[in-house]
Amino acid sequence: MTKKKVEILAPAKNLVQGIAAINAGADAVYIGAPHYGARTNATNSVEDIAEMVKYAHLFKAQVFVVINTILYDNELEDCKKLIYQLYDIGVDALIVQDMAIMEMDLPPIVIHASTQANNRDPKHVKFLKDVGMQRVVLARELNLDQVRDIAAATDVELEFFVSGALCVSFSGNCYMSIAGGERSANRGSCAQNCRLPYNLIDGNGTTLLTESHLLSIKDLDLSDQLPALIEAGITSFKIEGRLKDIVYVKNNTSFLRKKLDAFLENNENFQKASSGRTFYNFEPEMDRSFNRGYTDYFVNQRKEKIGNWESPKSQGQHIGKVTEIKANGYVIENSEKLNNGDGLYFINADGIADGVQINIIVNDIVVPNTFKNIPVGTMIYRNSDAEFNRIVEKENAAVRKIGVEMRFVETANGFELIVTDEDGHQSIASLETAKEEAKSEESVIPNIKKNLAKTGNTPFIVDAIEVEFSNNCFLPISKVNEVRRIALEQLIDIRINEYHREEFQIVPTDHPYPTEKLDFTFNVSNKLARAFYKRHGVTEIEKAFELQWDPGKARVMTTKYCVKYELGKCARFQRDTMGEKVKEPLTLKHGENEYKLKFNCKPCEMEIWEKDAEFEIIDQDEQLDYVKRR
Repeated sequence: MTKKKVEILAPAKNLVQGIAAINAGADAVYIGAPHYGARTNATNSVEDIAEMVKYAHLFKAQVFVVINTILYDNELEDCKKLIYQLYDIGVDALIVQDMAIMEMDLPPIVIHASTQANNRDPKHVKFLKDVGMQRVVLARELNLDQVRDIAAATDVELEFFVSGALCVSFSGNCYMSIAGGERSANRGSCAQNCRLPYNLIDGNGTTLLTESHLLSIKDLDLSDQLPALIEAGITSFKIEGRLKDIVYVKNNTSFLRKKLDAFLENNENFQKASSGRTFYNFEPEMDRSFNRGYTDYFVNQRKEKIGNWESPKSQGQHIGKVTEIKANGYVIENSEKLNNGDGLYFINADGIADGVQINIIVNDIVVPNTFKNIPVGTMIYRNSDAEFNRIVEKENAAVRKIGVEMRFVETANGFELIVTDEDGHQSIASLETAKEEAKSEESVIPNIKKNLAKTGNTPFIVDAIEVEFSNNCFLPISKVNEVRRIALEQLIDIRINEYHREEFQIVPTDHPYPTEKLDFTFNVSNKLARAFYKRHGVTEIEKAFELQWDPGKARVMTTKYCVKYELGKCARFQRDTMGEKVKEPLTLKHGENEYKLKFNCKPCEMEIWEKDAEFEIIDQDEQLDYVKRR
């Protein structure tokens, strides 16, 4: 039985970070092209992507290029040309949102459906598989039961985010950025309105909270859920972070690699998706690089509160409480973990996120560069770990090697080195030289083995060496080194040239789309996407928000996150402890921008509308049929 491959998929902001991710153990990376990626600050030249492809393919790792913005009519031809260039340089797959791409005359390149393509239910995911998508990146809001239902409905590959920042909105359906300042998230220019501070005002006009980051949620950590996700049908574990630094990428990739390897060890059904093994010169811990505190989101249903209302900045690693103020510094629990230069994070007496940088630690007293009064009992976190960053930034923090076996044998005209790697690729280097008997009776073989094993900065590590000589032949060490160098250089080229890229030619289909009417949340912004949906039986197609926005009255977000739940006022889950209901509508206000909240309790969702929107407020008890049952 062939084992199923499971992969760690890491973000690549650029070529350097992509190579670092591969070295840290990623089985695949996703990277932005010059245009049409949902992070305009993480673009890369086609030449750099070509280098990325070569390096990844050396380890049988894959490169996916993100083309996940919505497209306008005047961009379609340029986008198609770019796809041909990406195919020509060996890219393994494209991650797309806009169905216009499925209408183009494309090369046989594998296509994945971005999480921004409404991938939340079995019917929709099965439809995408049937039009030719080879993989679907599932919506982050799904729980394990929903993932299982999707996996049961179709055999398409399933990818799921397992670490990093969370979009509070259903992906692809957030319009706050364009409504608040005309920067479209679906065009790669999200202004991150969800990370701003808001006042919360109730239906009586009473301000309930001030300057709280009410839409900012914690970061995702599903590292302990990998076995459960595999059982549910996920085969690719995705790390968010194409805008993050190299320490974050190396640390998160390494941490998840170790977790997955522990699961795969002696597993009969699943295997690693790429070659080689990584040697670490640091101990990866996810909370030691950028994070806002962690949540498992909804993968195990709605349980804990997931908001991080104090600050959208990095909280980092929990250290301990302040136990005493001394001289110009603080006595902090577990201060032995801290180093000079670290950044500390805490919530100050006014309830606002604050921080100091450590200047020096003397006799267990942590002395900051600038003293701030931190009350005893305040919880301290480290959000900049100077020593950890210094170690992880080094090139040798994570080193990846491919296992090889060597046979060094005699030939009629000299010697031959045969190198076979862990995947069965073979390189042969010949050495023509006269054979000369060694002057000493001591065997030359141990010394030859010792020098053959010196693979240095090559991507190889020697697991076994055989030297087969009929006589005790003398051979200069320089010749041994030369034959080894040639064989290993050849093997690099052989591995890259013999890499097998999966291909798939999209063929137009006309099976029915799961719904006949599309509102603006389907983001149809060009003629090809319109033609695609019409051919699949859709009768009514609303234009994308970006093409028809009427300021003041639009629904700008739908989310599983719920402000009422975070306040402890949810009639479904917190009825016994919620006390008085809040007077609706609840309003979020930041400067001149105001938004009204609508709560849909049956599907357990919250909507955010612009301030002049009109909608009916239905009491939560009525929505949940609680009144009737009484």
